[in-house]
Amino acid sequence: MAIKKQFLKSKPVCKVTFTVPAKEAKEVLVAGNWNNWDTKAAPLQKLKNGTFKGTINLESGSSYEFKYLVDGEWKNEEQADALVWNDYAASENSVINL
Repeated sequence: MAIKKQFLKSKPVCKVTFTVPAKEAKEVLVAGNWNNWDTKAAPLQKLKNGTFKGTINLESGSSYEFKYLVDGEWKNEEQADALVWNDYAASENSVINL
């Protein structure tokens, strides 16, 4: 798994690209507090090599909690900036700092 951050000079936005290697998966989604954990809001596209990839524009200067949903199973990002406990889900969420 990987996260790529590209900060825009023209506005306070960061293009965040999420990459998840999941050759056997049928569907990979990314959900977080930027989209009220809507699992259908940000599906990642499956590439020919079996990797799922997608880019989301997020406001710079903020931190966001998120997780991947891989065929119905929640997973954290290994390269996240941090992990934070979520009492509601009784598990940790990945954090990205922009």
